[in-house]
Parts: sequence; structure tokens; C-alpha cells
Amino acid sequence: MHIVQLANFYGPRSGGLRTALNHLGAGYVASGHRVTLVVPGSRQAEETLPSGVHRYCLPAPRIPGTGGYRAVDPHRVRALLHELRPDRLEVSDRLTLRGMGVWAKRHNVPSVVISHERLDRLLEQFLLPGPLARRAADAANRRMAASYDTVVCTTYFARDEFDRIAAPNVRRVPLGVDLSTFTPTVRDDGWRHDLAGGADTLLVHCGRLSPEKHVERSVDTVAELTESGARVRLVIAGDGPRRRVLERRARGLPVTFLGFLADRAEVARLLASADVSLAPGPHETFGLAALEALASGTPVVVSASSALREIVRPGCGAAVLDHAPAFATAVTGLLAAPEPARRAAARARAEEFAWPNAVRGMLQALRG
Repeated sequence: MHIVQLANFYGPRSGGLRTALNHLGAGYVASGHRVTLVVPGSRQAEETLPSGVHRYCLPAPRIPGTGGYRAVDPHRVRALLHELRPDRLEVSDRLTLRGMGVWAKRHNVPSVVISHERLDRLLEQFLLPGPLARRAADAANRRMAASYDTVVCTTYFARDEFDRIAAPNVRRVPLGVDLSTFTPTVRDDGWRHDLAGGADTLLVHCGRLSPEKHVERSVDTVAELTESGARVRLVIAGDGPRRRVLERRARGLPVTFLGFLADRAEVARLLASADVSLAPGPHETFGLAALEALASGTPVVVSASSALREIVRPGCGAAVLDHAPAFATAVTGLLAAPEPARRAAARARAEEFAWPNAVRGMLQALRG
């Protein structure tokens, strides 16, 4: 069948969404399907990726304040869909492309939307008080669930807001992690020594520097640990609209900003070389960067308010309250365990999330 994947918040520096779409698309092709990916870009372009996925970039303006994300006009997407004539439609955007489910119903195309974020959490963080955010999200989610044949959620945390409205067409399909690229074997002790700069412990925060990621909590964790006498250094890999603010906050602390790392192998080497990875974002619906750290043999400390509490288990990490002292205490606790044991536990947990499993689950959802 011809599967068309749609996404707007996809760009050269986007992280988890881009990674997920690329792995799912490659898996669909390997399973014998034709796959077309439609995303925004600075200009119109099309190419066939090494995976066999055919990618269309449609011209789209930048969204202010997002660090370079673009949103293509849904009218352009609908015009292209008429040409592509998909057998199945997979949408990874519940906001700017939310009307694509209606298009699919009108054209008798079975459709799936992947809920990559919690709408109630986003509304609460940026716009509305909690009860009002939930009511607004419930209304929007009812409309969205009704317009698609299937809503896919990657975790129970992501599914909660749909269970709250008793949506009948929801499936849980966990995503995967690249277990070949992200592996303990790429650890680089020499690079680790250089990055640590004399510190005993190397911490890493890997991801987009945007408000919802709460990167400041990682910086504040270093402040807590340093004040207690621990010799630590935090390396932050990523870029985004909060970078300057975070650099000011980190002044005088042992924090290094590496910027965006385009080479996935370099990201893997960094994660494998660290002692602990921090993922403080309270709204993560899956948290691929944390899973990549686990695959690299590096335990993680995560927000207990996020979906990562479902992934992290004792031995390979900790899910804690959303404040720096809790993160600092968890880091200290993880480092107290023998290094071989904690690294083995991290890798073992990640091995439960292979991409072929995610591909099979998504194909079942697409078949209906």
C-alpha cells in the first residue's frame, strides 16, 4: 500500500519527530510498502532517501520564536495529496495539520494520527490555568479523535487525555530506539576526559533548548551538586530559542554548551561517554533522547511528571520530582551503584524498544 506521512514540525535540526518518521518510513519500505513523506522546507524539493522513502518538501514560512520550525499551508498539502493518491494517511501533527483527518474521510482514505504531545499540558504551560486547559484540550481531542480512524499514542501518559474523554479509537504503540547507532561500544574515554575538564562526573543533557524541555533544571542540578562539593561537569548538546538565557543562567558553573550536533554518531559517542543523562522535561510523551542514552549504557534521571516514568526503572535511572534538589539527589544515588551494573541495566532496558516492534505496531494501526 502507499503510505503518505505528513508532518509540519520537521526540520534539519528537529530531533525525536524526525528520527521517528525516518525509522517508521524505512520500516514500512522494508515491509514492502511505498512511502511518501511530506514536510515543510525553505523551498519546494523532492528526493528519494537512502531508505527508499520519497520525500517532498513544500515551501513554508518560519514560525517566529521556534528556532527555525516551519508550517506549510494545509491547502498546499491537500493539493499534493490529490496527486499522491495515498492508500493510507499517517499524520504527525495534531495542531497545524489537524484538518487532514477530515480530508481523508472525504476521500475514503483510512487515516492515523500520532499524538506526539499532550495538548492539555501544552495549553497549561503556555496559555491557560489547569482546569481550563483540560476542558479546552478535551474539546479539541474529541474533534480530532472523531476525524481520524485511529489515534496512536506512544505511552500511557500520552493516552491519558484520550482515556479521559473515552475516545474509542486509540491504540498504544511505543516507539523504538536505534540500538546499532546508540551502543555502549562507542564510548570514548579520551573525549570524555577532555569534556569533563578535570571533573569526576560527566553529565549530559541532549535535546532542543526550548521552554517545554525545562533545560534550566539541568543547569540548576549542576549548581546543587557543585554546592555540595561534587566535582561534576554538564555538557548540553542542542540548540534552540532558550540558548542565550540558559548560557546566562550557567555563568560561573561547570557547564559546556556544544550546540547542535548534526552527526548522530557523534551524539551516540557523547551519550555513551557520559555518566548520567538528564531529561527534566515534564511534558515528554515518549522521550527519545533519554531512551538513546539508555541504549548507550548511560542511566537517566527524568521528570516523574512525564511519560519517561514508564520507561525508567530502578537500576537504570530514576524518575523524580520537578526540582533541582531531587535531580541532584538522584544523580548521587545512581553514581553510588557499581558502574558496570548501572550501564548494563540501562542497555538492557533500551533493548526492549526495538524499531521493528514499533513498525509492526504502526502497520497494524494503519491496516485498521
